[in-house]
Amino acid sequence: MFSRRWRWTSLLVLAASGIMVRLGIWQLDRLEQRQDFNTHVVSQQAAGLLDLSLVVDTDSLGGMEYRAVAASGSYDPGYQVAIRNQVWNGEYGYYLLTPLVMDDGRVVMVNRGWIPASYDTPESWQDFDQPGKVPVSGIIRLGQEGPDMGGVPDPELAPGQERLDFWNFINIDRLQQQVPYPLLPIYIQVAPEEVWTDLPYRSLPDLDLTEGNHLGYALQWFSYAAILFFGYPFYLKRSQPAGGSKQMDQGSG
Repeated sequence: MFSRRWRWTSLLVLAASGIMVRLGIWQLDRLEQRQDFNTHVVSQQAAGLLDLSLVVDTDSLGGMEYRAVAASGSYDPGYQVAIRNQVWNGEYGYYLLTPLVMDDGRVVMVNRGWIPASYDTPESWQDFDQPGKVPVSGIIRLGQEGPDMGGVPDPELAPGQERLDFWNFINIDRLQQQVPYPLLPIYIQVAPEEVWTDLPYRSLPDLDLTEGNHLGYALQWFSYAAILFFGYPFYLKRSQPAGGSKQMDQGSG
């Protein structure tokens, strides 16, 4: 197996087997992450409606993503922004994100829903102003600092630039830098209502709570590794010429 003829092939087989085993373990890790996510979502969906005005420990909100939530207050359209690359029925547009100043003075960002790409200036967003006290109901969502993989991060502010109006991600920490009041560490995604048929169009994420194909992929990788690792010695044995050992002995004599 480690003779001069087969040494590099054997090392390649061992390396490939190790990589396949590692890929199988990675798929099992993905399965565990998926299971943890599903358990979290189900538990939050079963927790009941949370009145945001009654929450004292705001740090605990970070562990409540996808829980139903209600709040009331006044929108501050002067600091709203748009989130790029959102699609509604095949049409490109934005999510409109607006600060809600609650009755107790705390402020939470609210994803009010989808607007068409033709609303491409902050001035045009005035069409969606809702003055006065507004009730909001939806789910708790966490922000995202940047792309998971392959996406385009939000640009940094240029010298002298005070704010970005268009964002790729809802990054609460960076949004905090361009609003004059402290933001809660979450945002609210407004839920659809039968009585609301105007823009912005409201929606909730379509969550897949299955375990996916991770276990099947893991078993495939482990099977490939076993076939390669344990089949390779048989291949070597079959590759040896008949009577090869006797011929070598006679030749050496």
